[in-house]
Amino acid sequence: MFTNDIKKGMRVILANGWYGTMMDNMKGNIRMVNVEGFCTEIGSVYAWDISQVINPDGTSVKVTLTEKQLKTKKMADAFTA
Repeated sequence: MFTNDIKKGMRVILANGWYGTMMDNMKGNIRMVNVEGFCTEIGSVYAWDISQVINPDGTSVKVTLTEKQLKTKKMADAFTA
């Protein structure tokens, strides 16, 4: 599943293992997620930090980035290296 196919209300697993609920129907590099971490809060999450989507039946689907998102991630990683 591509990150752009994730819709509002879908449950996700982030790269750090935290769970969340998608809060928007937008597309692109940054999405709004209700993150359940140390505390529960709504915030912006990079698309490449969303690793899986949880289906209503409990199974999970791996998330794939678009070509544009891969290019942007590579550029962002260059700043942190």
